Amino acid sequence: MRAFLLRLIALLSLAAPVQAFETTATSAWVYDVNTSTVLMAKNADVPIPPASMSKLMTLYMVFEALENGRLKLTDTLPVSTKAWQMGGSKMFVEPRDTPTVEQLIKGVIVLSGNDACVVLAEGLAGTEEAFARQMTERGKTLGLKHSVFKNSTGWPAEGHVMSAEDLGILAMHLIHDFPQYYDDFSITEFRYMDRVPSNRFNRNPLLRLDIGADGLKTGHTQEAGYGLVGSAVQDGRRVIFVISGLASDTARAEESERIVNWAFRQFSMETLVPAGETVVEAPVWLGTRSRVGLTTKDGVNVLLPAGSRDQVKVEAVFESPIPAPIAKGDQIGRLVVSVPGTQDAITPLLASEDVPEAGFAGRMKGAVMRLGHKAVEAAGL
Repeated sequence: MRAFLLRLIALLSLAAPVQAFETTATSAWVYDVNTSTVLMAKNADVPIPPASMSKLMTLYMVFEALENGRLKLTDTLPVSTKAWQMGGSKMFVEPRDTPTVEQLIKGVIVLSGNDACVVLAEGLAGTEEAFARQMTERGKTLGLKHSVFKNSTGWPAEGHVMSAEDLGILAMHLIHDFPQYYDDFSITEFRYMDRVPSNRFNRNPLLRLDIGADGLKTGHTQEAGYGLVGSAVQDGRRVIFVISGLASDTARAEESERIVNWAFRQFSMETLVPAGETVVEAPVWLGTRSRVGLTTKDGVNVLLPAGSRDQVKVEAVFESPIPAPIAKGDQIGRLVVSVPGTQDAITPLLASEDVPEAGFAGRMKGAVMRLGHKAVEAAGL
């Protein structure tokens, strides 16, 4: 068989070239969830100190424990001396307290409480060190390639690192795996026992803006600078982004808003292939039909740079002819959409119907035709 490449669309005309985003962050990653498209990456695979952004992994572990029944939101957990004495951002729990898991989760998300993280870590694993090891192992199974955890808080520690891409992947898991808890990331204010009321506000600067932001987590240490894992939804499109290494909280807020505006304004989502529509008909070898339609499961939606006149190429790639029998839904090939400035979007091509193997007479006829074609090719005719 030979590889068969069918160009469906040679050119797509758009209006003006997309503007590349120049960020002042030392590491950055911007991702369109709906189309699985990386819009921008800068040092995205470099392990960096993640500061409090690594609390997202602590939250993932807690949500998973809630999901499998090891914890309940109403469970109360003891506050150890270690948790009480934690520095940095705090929920201000005290040793005599018995906070609920629900309160502790809000303490982590809204108040960035290092003490709340330690209470949860010790409640689940006995010690924070054991919990950190569990975080690292679980992170590997989630696809975090550059993440090692030494604590539950993001407190500076030798070897405690994540990459911007890993932080973005983790954010996607939180949104997708635990939608029942994700709303907590948009809480702007949380009072715990009315202690330190000045510390009651969420540090995520985007939640105060009308741009569809609904999460996730800020971070700051002297070594890491100011960072943010953020997400926003506009007109059904979700964008996740990660920035790190900013010089101030003001720079973090401004850069975050710029990234969100750029991601939504410089790209538009277009439907190139509606769900269920036949993309192409492929030749069939020794089947009851000579051709089979190829389609996609959910259609093909891609991000197109707003107003570009660059060429956008759409190609169906499969081996031809396709040997029978073929079952409806079999993956036959792939549809590759090449958009300037972004990674190729690849969608599986599926058989739209069953094509049984031909009977003896049909197979003989097909074999004769195949030999005839080969003879013509050999003769150069």
